[in-house]
Amino acid sequence: MPDSRNEVRVLKMKCFIICCMCLFGLGGAWATDMRGIVPVNITSDTANAAKNIAFDEARRQIISDSVRQYVDAGALQELMNNTKSTDLVGLISSISIDGEQTSDTTYSANVSMVLDVDAVRRWLNDNGVQNWIPDARNQDMFTAVIKMSDVLQDWQQINQIARDNNIDLDTQNIVGDTVTVLMPASVRGAFTIAVRGAGWKYADRDGKLNIWK
Repeated sequence: MPDSRNEVRVLKMKCFIICCMCLFGLGGAWATDMRGIVPVNITSDTANAAKNIAFDEARRQIISDSVRQYVDAGALQELMNNTKSTDLVGLISSISIDGEQTSDTTYSANVSMVLDVDAVRRWLNDNGVQNWIPDARNQDMFTAVIKMSDVLQDWQQINQIARDNNIDLDTQNIVGDTVTVLMPASVRGAFTIAVRGAGWKYADRDGKLNIWK
């Protein structure tokens, strides 16, 4: 007979991991998907002037909200303050508008924008702002197999280590108390140092990084 308690335990772990991925965005696709939506309601001399102001404000807010997770917040804010609105236009790849309303002097809408990740990376690099935006074109990955004794607590700790070190975990599969993830090869050293400091052990086996307590 199957151990029903173990099945419940595994199910709880899977639900917890899915929730973590949704809350913290620790997935490969999310890592390079920068987008946002902002409600705007602006009054100016004319509706056209109000619309221009609204789009400028929406653009700045979406860029700031999307990029700050990959850079030092202070450095990003300083760069935003010193960048002309016309220069920020090139960081946007697409725009969509919903619920648009205008009058003689006002403009309101829900403005959605998708950022051009490569353009954002170049913008930051050109201005000397260190960043951790993944570059899928030249990024090697490695596999880590994480064996957990306390499923919920251990997985939560691994996620915290990843966030503290600006590392994106791409969860591949969950089998019992073991989770397999992909990570950029460039962060392997930082990750192993961090997990060792948190009391984990690790070893290379069959080309994979195995981690356990």
